[in-house]
Amino acid sequence: MEPVAERAAACRAVAPVPPQPPAPEHPAPPDATRLTSLQLLRAHGSGPRGLTEEEAARRLARHGENALPARRRITRRRRLLRSLRDPFTTVLLCLGVLSAVVAAWGTATVICSLVLVSCVLRVTGEHRADRSVGLLRALLPTTATVVRRAGDEAPPQAREVPVGEVVPGDVVRLGPGDLVPADVRLLRATGLSVHQQALTGESAPVAKYAVQEPGAPPPGPFAPPHLCFQGSSVAYGSATALVTATGAGTRFAAAHRAGDGRRFTAFDRSVHGISWTLIRFMLLTPPLVLVAGAALHGRGLETLPFAVAVAVGLTPEMLPVVVTTALARGASRLAREHRVIVTRLPALHDLGAVDVLCLDKTGTLTQDRPVVTRALDAEGRDDPEVLRWAAANAWWTLHLADLPVPDALDEAVLEAAGEEAADGPEGIAALPFDPVRRLSTAVVRTPGRLGRHTLVVKGAVEQVLDRCALGPDERERLLGLAAAEAAAGSRLLAVAVAERDARPGEWTHADERGLTFRGLLTFGDALAPTAADALGELAGRGVGVKILTGDHPGTAAQVCRDLGLDPGQVLTAEEADRLTDAELGSVARRTTVFARCGPGHKARVVAALRAGGHTVGFLGDGVNDLPALHAADVGLCPRGAVDAVRESADVVLAEKDLAAVDRAITAGRHSGGNIGTYLRITLSSNLGNVFAMLATALLLPFLPMLPAQVLVQNLCFDAAQLAFAYERPSRAVLRRPIRLRPRGFLRFITGFGLINAAADVATFGVLALTTHDTHASQEAFHAGWFTENLLTQALVMVILRGGRHAAEGWSTGPVHRAALGLAVIGVLLPLSPLGPLLAMGTLPPLYYALLATVLALYALVLVLARRRHERAGGAV
Repeated sequence: MEPVAERAAACRAVAPVPPQPPAPEHPAPPDATRLTSLQLLRAHGSGPRGLTEEEAARRLARHGENALPARRRITRRRRLLRSLRDPFTTVLLCLGVLSAVVAAWGTATVICSLVLVSCVLRVTGEHRADRSVGLLRALLPTTATVVRRAGDEAPPQAREVPVGEVVPGDVVRLGPGDLVPADVRLLRATGLSVHQQALTGESAPVAKYAVQEPGAPPPGPFAPPHLCFQGSSVAYGSATALVTATGAGTRFAAAHRAGDGRRFTAFDRSVHGISWTLIRFMLLTPPLVLVAGAALHGRGLETLPFAVAVAVGLTPEMLPVVVTTALARGASRLAREHRVIVTRLPALHDLGAVDVLCLDKTGTLTQDRPVVTRALDAEGRDDPEVLRWAAANAWWTLHLADLPVPDALDEAVLEAAGEEAADGPEGIAALPFDPVRRLSTAVVRTPGRLGRHTLVVKGAVEQVLDRCALGPDERERLLGLAAAEAAAGSRLLAVAVAERDARPGEWTHADERGLTFRGLLTFGDALAPTAADALGELAGRGVGVKILTGDHPGTAAQVCRDLGLDPGQVLTAEEADRLTDAELGSVARRTTVFARCGPGHKARVVAALRAGGHTVGFLGDGVNDLPALHAADVGLCPRGAVDAVRESADVVLAEKDLAAVDRAITAGRHSGGNIGTYLRITLSSNLGNVFAMLATALLLPFLPMLPAQVLVQNLCFDAAQLAFAYERPSRAVLRRPIRLRPRGFLRFITGFGLINAAADVATFGVLALTTHDTHASQEAFHAGWFTENLLTQALVMVILRGGRHAAEGWSTGPVHRAALGLAVIGVLLPLSPLGPLLAMGTLPPLYYALLATVLALYALVLVLARRRHERAGGAV
């Protein structure tokens, strides 16, 4: 097949086109909603015979290829530069540069290496996820059937052309299974129904029909019955249509563009808050060290390397590596075990922080099919005969009207009737469902009545009642019965019959009169088998579920009740439109079901929930979900979603299933819990050391720890803390959203940091007692504090870790092993040949005995402080 550009060029070469005035790349098309068919054909310079090949080539050159604008692909280099904008990474880079300025080359090298490793891990993980999403892209339609002419006088011919060559003004033909190649206006249609799930998220086919003079358009961008849109497909029926918009001019593309823009997520808020807390501390400590050294000991700029080392000591250098490793491991495990792809690594943390999940009911709480719930007679009593007549209508309409497959409601009727559908009366003729009449009719032999036939009519309640022999009062009573069932959330079909004499001629719509009303069929949504259990799991994890649907309020509320979820007071889109953003935020917190929602309503509800302090996840699969998907902290979609949604979502699920969402949230809390534990332990320990360093620097005539010793200590502690990325958090951590709140962090690290500083001060007393007679007291002090620092950090890792509690088993895990290694290094390194190289001397045995007492008291205080913190509702 020739490329689009080459075919267009070939046509231009055969028939040179005179110079045209410059035109916009995608000129605004005429209004296909309000114009008549003839007016629209004239506005597009077309007609029922289609365009000529020459005109089609000219329009292709002017409008461009019929394809969505390509989303700009993010290169690895751009991802790397974007990862450097992370606040933590920026802080580390500044410290690395500062270390290089003061000639602390070891510190600068280590910091820059950690930053590089973190960025490479993040870029690799996101690139792998992008590649996985690329493999999920569904095959797009490659050809379309258009009516064109070789020249002005040539007869029109229907032929297949590449979809990219379809242009505005083309006349296209649609049949069962065809994908609609562009936005089109129906010129003729026969029994046409289309699937618009990719556009609206609703699975039931939508009836479409030609209208010569359109009236006021129904609400919703995809609702007009005489328009079909790119992204939809033909369920059954056929049509001839005029192409009104292609490429970037389609409503599919407009909905895609509506969601563009990077959102500021929960992870971003947490990272920025904690980063600024660290920056304030780091900006404050070096000047304090310099001023104190100059004022008390007469030391000048020679204390600058130590001041920089103090600032570095406060900083969690391993943070980017630990965060990226924890998130990458969680994303890899989700992909491997549950086929869930995380396209943006920080989104895994956002999943762990989600406390409100917004979704549509179709395909998530319910399956993509209706089921018969009741068969009622004219008095509202259960009557199985109504179902048998409806099954006869569905069976013979399917077999005698040449329908490819039954529609969703007929399929539900046949499933409910079971074998009785095929064992019913013999069919004679059928008039298939007509979206204008909203009826279908089957003619069957009357059971037990030779020479008699029975018309079985099934369809919309009003249409069936109009054809029944009823008085005004009886008609109003039956309409009231139907309205009561509809208000309870049911979809309805009415069934009526009429007995006629057998005849050889054809049966027509004119025979549908004088019917006897038999009853109503009520339909509900088939519940997803895992939905009820998944809702219970999400509630147990502290995640509230909000239903944002375009359905009738009663239908949505009934589904919630069937699943054991209290719908409360349903809020409709019309009611939401009358509320301000602040009022909507207040109402949204206590509302479970939002009905009659369009794309803008969904996005507004999500934004209102986020403004109220919630971390919001949104699950969608159609282009109408894109605005809400981008408004949420984390956007989720099934892999069967349209390309535009998959490329925009942060998390792609194997299927549209709440159980899969629950597993993804659990993985997010696993990773987020480990990151939170790492931050609390690291920052509290580092802050305690900084307090102790500042106090000692004021009291001692020498530096309490040399810059090289600070670097080695930090390297040992940092290497041990990588174990947090591999830790299994406690079940308690998984039962509530994981949030990194800066104020909570500040209280935690200050409280436990002061406890750590107290242990350090007690150690100074021990050192003063045991090393005052030592000739090399300075080197002994360095060795003693080095050992105590690593031992206290090992204790903090074990006692304050977020792993399983004692009741869940204290089996050795990654953190235990890392803490043990850290303690061994703390004791043995000063005694090894490396000790003198790092200016650390030998310590007397009495020091170790007294240090053990200090550490025992420190561990006891930590345990008590942790229990008090947990009783107060804080996270560890």
